[in-house]
Amino acid sequence: MTSVRTAGTLRLADDLELTRVGFGAMQLAGPMAWGPPEDPGKAAAVLRAVIELGINHIDTSDYYGPHTVNQLIRETLHPYPEGLHLVTKVGGSRAPDKSWPAALGRDQLVRAVHDNLERLDLPVLDLVHLRMTDTLEPDDITEPFTVLAELQQEGLIRHLGVSNVSAGQIAVARKIAPVLSVQNAYNVIRRGDEDVLAECEERGSAFVPFFPVRGFKPEQGAALAEIAGDVGVSSTRLALAWLLQHSPVTLLIPGTSSVSHLEDNVAASELTLDAETLRRLDALRTDARGLPWG
Repeated sequence: MTSVRTAGTLRLADDLELTRVGFGAMQLAGPMAWGPPEDPGKAAAVLRAVIELGINHIDTSDYYGPHTVNQLIRETLHPYPEGLHLVTKVGGSRAPDKSWPAALGRDQLVRAVHDNLERLDLPVLDLVHLRMTDTLEPDDITEPFTVLAELQQEGLIRHLGVSNVSAGQIAVARKIAPVLSVQNAYNVIRRGDEDVLAECEERGSAFVPFFPVRGFKPEQGAALAEIAGDVGVSSTRLALAWLLQHSPVTLLIPGTSSVSHLEDNVAASELTLDAETLRRLDALRTDARGLPWG
């Protein structure tokens, strides 16, 4: 197997050094991230392969399923291998119609942190992202991020991050507590968050693109596939390799429910793109920002 260590690691704190290629667990749930996996044995095999490939961080949330993904992670991997970091997020929930309503109230956030601790069977969460929804106004992050900072002071959370945020919201959050990581929608074509990426580079924070290979128009996807064909790789591997090469603070969390796709994702760490390929990819970029929940 290819080793994820080829892409190196990013040290965010003395006790938090992450492989630059991680794993996003959302797709281990059923369709639309709802209910249990269609094949629990196959989903468990993916998690075991994550460990075998050397990935040391899994991005998850108790609202994936809801609950079923965290339960699967615990059942498959607990007791957890030394050095494995389970990164989670709060701020959202799931409704019976499978929608993703916000859950940013104090009681909701406290409950979410305790639910993640309980279902993952952990005494403390290594890194928790506050997932904002439907607002980019800076002051809107003050109250919910303060709640997480208080839980951090109580010893339930080691480190904090934010997700689906503007540069202004990050600035407000940093006045409350250190922000080690930012998860926003971003990929080789949709590059509307260059300002957020630049801020992460300046601060040494991780920039974690969610939906790194989604949100393309059909013609954009076709153009990407043509370039990937010329390089001799899948479109997904090309898009992930571009993200790794584009910035040294990028951490990847591509998700999949297939071991073979997982191995292809990890192989992006060994792909170096030449100047002509980068030029062709740059011609596809838009400044569109944001994608749905993740």
